[in-house]
Amino acid sequence: MLGLTYLGVFHTLLSLIAVVAGAAALIRNGAIGTRTGLGQIYVWATVLTCLTGFGIFQHGGFGKPHTLSIITLVVIAIAYAAERKWLFSYAARYVATIGYSLTFFFHVIPGFTETSTRLPAGHPLASGPDDPNLQMAIGAAFVVFLIGVFFQFRRLRASR
Repeated sequence: MLGLTYLGVFHTLLSLIAVVAGAAALIRNGAIGTRTGLGQIYVWATVLTCLTGFGIFQHGGFGKPHTLSIITLVVIAIAYAAERKWLFSYAARYVATIGYSLTFFFHVIPGFTETSTRLPAGHPLASGPDDPNLQMAIGAAFVVFLIGVFFQFRRLRASR
């Protein structure tokens, strides 16, 4: 199925669960956090997506996707610690909010890359990860991320 192994299919399903839960949390609550059911589903599905990704070597050995998984796990750990106020004292809410939102953006990178280099079958939208159109789409998603963080920070500041 589109060149995916069974692990690849499972990994993709986990990532879709994470993205749906994260999007729902952002829409419903304005932020992702483990104090809500959607946030917990997002975080756990994201962690499992990262871990299952370590077993996928479709493009050779250890590569950029594996590095992104490590970075994602580190950011989740920092956001979780901030959410529990183990770090960052007064800035904890801001660190947690931007951290979880950043990991949501991280889902966009492989999501756009894998989808655009595989679909439509036989004539994919992008020639590879370095395709300029793909890079522009990821850049646009980053701008959306920045706008989202701006509004999240405004909401946090207003709730003080």
